Amino acid sequence: LQKALILLHVLLCVVVGKTMMILFPNTMKRYILKQGEKSRMNQNPKFSYENWGPTFFSFQYLLFVLKVKWKRLEDDAYEGHPAPNTPVVTLSGEVRHLFDFMRDNRPLILNFGSCT
Repeated sequence: LQKALILLHVLLCVVVGKTMMILFPNTMKRYILKQGEKSRMNQNPKFSYENWGPTFFSFQYLLFVLKVKWKRLEDDAYEGHPAPNTPVVTLSGEVRHLFDFMRDNRPLILNFGSCT
């Protein structure tokens, strides 16, 4: 059900966005460039709007957004519910899943930190 709702929401956004790009191309370009400023995409002179702007609201865009949003469904953790078996990357760069590290009845402890 959640995936169906996400599909409907993303489809609606893509259809509206694509329609707006056709009807109001200059306004949408300004809007997309403003969004690019927030993510600093505009700061690279070799990466112009013409390279990435037209890809917004394309079929590839739709598939990418769906993939990301559906993947995030697996990563949600709720109190009182089983932990999600999310993918993790080992120090050697190997992609594993969280439950791969569980041993018998021992608790699995995750320690997060950063070095700056």
